[in-house]
Amino acid sequence: MKKENRTKKIDARFTETEYTIILALEKELGVRKTDLVRSRLLENAPAVVINAKELIRSLDSIGAELGRAGNNINQLARYANILNNKKVLSPVVMERFNTLFEQYIASQKILETALRKVIRSMGN
Repeated sequence: MKKENRTKKIDARFTETEYTIILALEKELGVRKTDLVRSRLLENAPAVVINAKELIRSLDSIGAELGRAGNNINQLARYANILNNKKVLSPVVMERFNTLFEQYIASQKILETALRKVIRSMGN
């Protein structure tokens, strides 16, 4: 940041436990409380602050994409069943479908884990 005089002040209140943590960090890091709070707040601002509108837009987009993928999987499974009933379904196609479906499920689990982390962080 550009060097300039700090003329604005923000007051914040902490619990005894929170203040104890700040004092311990001050001692451990050798940094004044004000510099510690300032650096934690300003350097980590993008990670701490969640833009709710952007998050909702992203979740909506992800949900729509998952819906499309689910529809495609259902259509492929239905077609595979038709081919299987006619005894013309290739084992290679079936194996490839199963591989892609496993990848889809793995991606969905990763997404679910990430969403739970976001939800937990929003609750704190």
